[in-house]
Amino acid sequence: MAKRRKNTRRRRAAALLVALLLIAAIICGYILWSKGYLDGFIPSDSTSDEGSSGGSSDSASDEDSSGGSSDSASNEDSSSGADIVTDELSIHFLMLGNKYSGDCTLIKAGDTEILIDAGSRASSAETIAEYVSEYCEDGVLEYVIATHADQDHISGFVGTTKIPGIFDVFECETIIDFPKTNKDTKVYHDYVEKRDAEVESGAVHYTALECWNETNGAKRSYEIADGITMNILYNVFYEEKSSDENNYSVCLLFTQGENHYLFTGDLEEKGEEALVENNDLPQCKLFKAGHHGSPTSSTEALLSVIRPEIVVVSCCCGNETEYPFSSMDVVFPSQAFVDRVAPYTDKIYVPTVYSETAEGGFEAMNGNVVVSSDGGEVNVSCSNNDILFKDTEWFKKYRTWPENGVGAA
Repeated sequence: MAKRRKNTRRRRAAALLVALLLIAAIICGYILWSKGYLDGFIPSDSTSDEGSSGGSSDSASDEDSSGGSSDSASNEDSSSGADIVTDELSIHFLMLGNKYSGDCTLIKAGDTEILIDAGSRASSAETIAEYVSEYCEDGVLEYVIATHADQDHISGFVGTTKIPGIFDVFECETIIDFPKTNKDTKVYHDYVEKRDAEVESGAVHYTALECWNETNGAKRSYEIADGITMNILYNVFYEEKSSDENNYSVCLLFTQGENHYLFTGDLEEKGEEALVENNDLPQCKLFKAGHHGSPTSSTEALLSVIRPEIVVVSCCCGNETEYPFSSMDVVFPSQAFVDRVAPYTDKIYVPTVYSETAEGGFEAMNGNVVVSSDGGEVNVSCSNNDILFKDTEWFKKYRTWPENGVGAA
């Protein structure tokens, strides 16, 4: 009997040890995943739902890159835009044809077209190209900006075996991208290969640091149309190493008379603090929300200086499948983001929203969001509706507008 009890205790101890090791493995795996160290090992196709835009979502291959079906083809309205905007300057935040967060912004100033990033998946190239072609009739993108090396910002430049990437579809005259990266993923190497092929075909390539230092023919400021400039801001992580890939983001300020429009990629808290310290930032009409409305960006240090009037969050609102082990409060756009932005503006817009029932797992929230101006008043028009984020059904269910927020009851 004593021997049986001893064996039972041993089995229980062994089972407890196995359980503890499993828990430790899960925790370590999550930490590695969240920091991006598992990039290239975790697949990011539509069956895995991996690939959040949290700066850790690159993969060795996209489902679409092997010729698989594209989410963008599953939602017929995913690339439809609002009526063609003809203002002197128009800034377009695109739906990306799938349920993943990601960045892609088209800027049209006179006859100049600029594309900032091309996420969120390789298949997004089809959706992006269709939209951009409505405005870029000559097939030439005068400037292409890749802010940093995360999949949800560069994969559309590459495309798939069946869907041509942006570098394949358009002639790109000047390419400006990130000076540093920690990435060693297939999508990053594919991006570099396609970028360099574009350079061999006649494009000019600069890093943001070369622009800031004005070396090798690069400039800090480019006049993209009469009275409209694109300015490369200084980011200390152009030169310093960061454990967070997001902090390598290329930062841009567009200026049109007294109107300013700020883009910081996925810059995180330390990056935003340094951005404020090293640049003379003005009050901004438009701010592309930092890191898709995450709780770790759009900090008070930055917001208190730029005091934005319009904020666009490039994300698929509410896609909790991108955030394992997390609460709904941190799903993009996060409650922390709302709390910090609300005292400055309630003009917050989001292109798409996650849907468990819609084909492809997403549907339009505001749709393609277009911010435009002739130099005076700044206008917002959306392809689906112009409802403010705080007034959407999703917000009412999952978020709270703070009492100190603009327009609070």
